[in-house]
Amino acid sequence: MFREVIRYENFPSKFIEARHVDVWLPPGYEQSPSKRFPVIYMHDGQNLFDPHLSFIGVAWGVDQMMVKLINEQKIREAIVVGVWNTENRFAEYMPQKVVTGTNMKLHVEDSPVLLCDQIISDNYLKFLVDELKPFMDTTHKTLLGPQDTFIMGSSMGGLISAYAVCEYPAIFGGAGCLSTHWPAGNGMVIEYLRNHLPDPGTHRFYFDYGTETLDADYEPYQKKMDEVVRNAGYIEGKSFVTKKFDGAEHSERAWSERVDQPLIFFLEK
Repeated sequence: MFREVIRYENFPSKFIEARHVDVWLPPGYEQSPSKRFPVIYMHDGQNLFDPHLSFIGVAWGVDQMMVKLINEQKIREAIVVGVWNTENRFAEYMPQKVVTGTNMKLHVEDSPVLLCDQIISDNYLKFLVDELKPFMDTTHKTLLGPQDTFIMGSSMGGLISAYAVCEYPAIFGGAGCLSTHWPAGNGMVIEYLRNHLPDPGTHRFYFDYGTETLDADYEPYQKKMDEVVRNAGYIEGKSFVTKKFDGAEHSERAWSERVDQPLIFFLEK
């Protein structure tokens, strides 16, 4: 029987700790047996669909927004894969090849200093690329190419999404980076991206930020990142976009209010 969200409990991996994976299937998934669908891989999967599981009791509502945009004929139908985080979230989401030295500050209140030898984001990406994506491609009706495969997250999830596109440009064609936590390591990820951005003719980036709580520190970093992508040949409004949301805080509540923006950017008909 068709179900909108399928949970794969404790999805195993030889690279990282097992975790749940939630897969949302669009309304038309079973209506056309031969039709295949784009895929968006999203981090912090427990915050996407069910408010009872979400960090602050408010979910992104990605499923509801997808249905709304599909019904309004603004986007193509797509599969959303929500990969749950674990207690190793910072270690899995901090881009590994960026970090040098023995430790780094994440610049998040109450967060510990992250020891560099604890960072395992390269293994997290191996899990996504070598284990989860092949499973998705054989189990569900996915479109396989990078032009139909996207990755998205918020805060540290924005960092790992940008990193994923640079590390695996043949897999991911676009990264959605909401409230990207550029202050981690005082902007060191931006310097990595300066030298590792993929072909602007075949890849796209969505960036945004608010102005309240943790997001209040982001604008100077994001402006620097915008200059990096422009210098790399990305065209604003076409291969990248950056949006500022005045008054928006750093929370699932804020991201739920604007998740339509990256969805339209990547899936617009």
